[in-house]
Amino acid sequence: MLLKSLIPYIEKSSRAEISLLIATGLHRPVTEKEKKELVREDVVENYEILDHDARNEEQLAKLNKKTSFGTPVVVNKLVLENDLVIGIGFIEPHFFAGYSGERKILLPGVASADAIFNNHSFKMINHPKSRYGILKGNPIHEDMVEFMENTKLDFILNVILNKEKNISGIFAGDPIEAHLKGVKELEKYVKIPYTRPADIVITTNGGYPLDRDIYQVVKGMDTAALVAKKGGVIIITAECRDGLGGHREFLEIVKGTKNPEEIIARIKKLEPIYDQWQAQILARILKKAKIIVVTHSLSRKTLEDLQLIHARTLEEALEIAYGYVGRDAEITAIPEGPYIIPMKVNEN
Repeated sequence: MLLKSLIPYIEKSSRAEISLLIATGLHRPVTEKEKKELVREDVVENYEILDHDARNEEQLAKLNKKTSFGTPVVVNKLVLENDLVIGIGFIEPHFFAGYSGERKILLPGVASADAIFNNHSFKMINHPKSRYGILKGNPIHEDMVEFMENTKLDFILNVILNKEKNISGIFAGDPIEAHLKGVKELEKYVKIPYTRPADIVITTNGGYPLDRDIYQVVKGMDTAALVAKKGGVIIITAECRDGLGGHREFLEIVKGTKNPEEIIARIKKLEPIYDQWQAQILARILKKAKIIVVTHSLSRKTLEDLQLIHARTLEEALEIAYGYVGRDAEITAIPEGPYIIPMKVNEN
């Protein structure tokens, strides 16, 4: 929707040659079918659309700089070679960057693998302020901002979405100022009060497209963990049509471990490794609660390898949960999963 308005505006105003760079970070490349869904078929046919590859040295420009957090400033060459760089995306709560949008389109979006590994390192993820809804003092966010300031992002066009995933706010202009305005507006809707933790928390990963794979579903689990009692149960429903979503490393980090502590020990021993951040956050959640995943797309064995419990229906999941915490359990439901931030308030 944004490109539909933006591209004609640019072409009418200038003789600019337009390229579109998809900020894949360390995720798999986008398929041709997905590109057509992402930007429309006519855009695919008429414009150069490139996938960022964080491992491809030929795509990268090294600036011989590091941020104060030690992250090497290495970015896709197109960012530096073009006169105007516009970041398009949307702002939502993010489980370790505080919020998505703005600076995140550069790091991890179009940064090198080494830069991403450092920004997503065990130490950075482990910081107590690397959490949903926190920007000030969050080292991951602050590192991303430094990276942006050392590379190039001239203008952002970020949106916020409502429950129906329709655009409910547009924030354009200076990357930092426009992003903060978007965050401030979003916080009116996503910070939801709760009075006490629950024995069982039922949630989703926000539906399609965020619940396409189990790797992304960790985000919804982490939201639920904010509300779950220690020793409680999280039930999350997620389609997971793409299985692991190309994140085999995520499974391999956890596979063969018997408890969260073993996952952490493995990450510390092998770091840096792909997807360690997701496994680290999963371990943190597992220290607090059992996790039941309601899905038809993933096998019981795959989920067990991730220290997760499989259920085919919500009713089955509740029966399993009652076995852990009893039938008199208090239950909290979070329909929007990672799209909200639970905020503890006093019962009085």
